[in-house]
Amino acid sequence: MSEVLLPQPYLLFLGDTTEPGYAKTAFGLRDWAGERCIGEYACQGATVSTGLPFLTPEQAYAAGARSMVIGVANSGGYIPFTWHAALLRAMEAGLDIISGMHARLRDFDVLREAADQLGRKLIDVRQPPAGIPIASGAPRKGKRLLTLGTDCALGKKYTALALARAFSNRGIDATFRATGQTGILIAGGGIPMDAVVADFAAGAAEMLSPEADANHWDVIEGQGSLFHPAYAGVSLALLHGSQPDVIVVCHEPGRKHVLGHPGYEVPGIAETIDLALRLGSRTRPSIRCAGVSLNTAKLDEESARRLIAWESERLGLPVADPMRGGASFDRLVESCLA
Repeated sequence: MSEVLLPQPYLLFLGDTTEPGYAKTAFGLRDWAGERCIGEYACQGATVSTGLPFLTPEQAYAAGARSMVIGVANSGGYIPFTWHAALLRAMEAGLDIISGMHARLRDFDVLREAADQLGRKLIDVRQPPAGIPIASGAPRKGKRLLTLGTDCALGKKYTALALARAFSNRGIDATFRATGQTGILIAGGGIPMDAVVADFAAGAAEMLSPEADANHWDVIEGQGSLFHPAYAGVSLALLHGSQPDVIVVCHEPGRKHVLGHPGYEVPGIAETIDLALRLGSRTRPSIRCAGVSLNTAKLDEESARRLIAWESERLGLPVADPMRGGASFDRLVESCLA
């Protein structure tokens, strides 16, 4: 896994996004790399905001920004034509462009030609390393935790980052392992699992979390959902290749349908735990679920507290919102390390 050297600070680009779930890259950078984010910029029609100051590319460059990051992770990872003018304006203002999309920046003639003329960098981070092996399935030393979700974009990355930080705060040797473009931008390295050829995806997960000291924890960012009609393959590859000792299942209360697939209902937490343990036991027979992470961002403090307590009693497991912390999160951390 190569380290990613990126021009910083960032201006976060939100495109013309109207669905907050598709702006998870921008929100992730705001929340976990806020010191590197100068502000946000968007096209006309966008309704999503990170809450950072709205700056034109010229204003952002004057404030110290040195790149504009595409903060959108839309379905399919495409770069629409309607964004080109904003990307060109950013380059003309002096900013390099960083993208985590499936589409490659240099594949667009107008962007490539402008970058070459202006001396700007076009940086795609959603590129897997060369030489990924087919998974061996062989056991390896070290401890591993994998976050799984009932759907996309509901807290797997945030949960993994929060747990890795909590482990480190307790003096435990722990590493956050990024598996998506946002995590890679935050961590400075990782493997974009959804860009790996399917036959090598479980091998990429093995490569991402290699054999380590017996007391070292790799906290691995989950992707997709085992029930997702489009992305279950990457979720299963991560589960088999990571061989996690522990899983934490992530869920957003109140979400009824799979993001971007309204014809599919979001599965239940217990159902997700059961399937994950059955499938994960193929490569890690001792796999266990340490608890549940709830994304309660849409609830007030008291409603979140009651729901967390109710779900914990119902499931018989520690349940917490890592972003709220508190005693419930401490119990989840302790369960992970038990």
